[in-house]
Amino acid sequence: MKCPYCQYSESKVIDSRPTDEDEKIRRRRECIRCGKRFTTYEIVETTPLMVLKKDSSIEPFNREKLLNGLLRACEKRPLSLKRLEQIVDTIEQKLKNSLEGEVSSRMIGELAMKELRSIDQVAYIRFASVYREFQDIDSFMEELRKIQEEQNNSEPNED
Repeated sequence: MKCPYCQYSESKVIDSRPTDEDEKIRRRRECIRCGKRFTTYEIVETTPLMVLKKDSSIEPFNREKLLNGLLRACEKRPLSLKRLEQIVDTIEQKLKNSLEGEVSSRMIGELAMKELRSIDQVAYIRFASVYREFQDIDSFMEELRKIQEEQNNSEPNED
């Protein structure tokens, strides 16, 4: 870090603390040559998460877009906005942890359906009907049958 006064390239850190938003680190430094003090701020450099869409176009990941899709699927369902935001956070974190700079919209949709399926089956079916582009009632019924089978298999037998 160059001293803003004498341009010397070595300084020592005197104090270091996070900013109020916890997004930056504020550092007080002292120049080794001239002894003057100055403040620097450090931020984490991140690469944007890119989404490969069905039409082969690429756009930055948009958490608001995902949240809006979940909100539509969960309309008039007993799920809070906070819970849906947690789902979006979970999905975004999984995508970032995958260390892929580019993820398919298909993967995002599958993750969203997995999360919805575990908390609200009606919201899951709504989301799946749009995401999987159900063309007819048979597609819809097939998905319902899968859910019903899973429920029947998970219920304890009372023999």
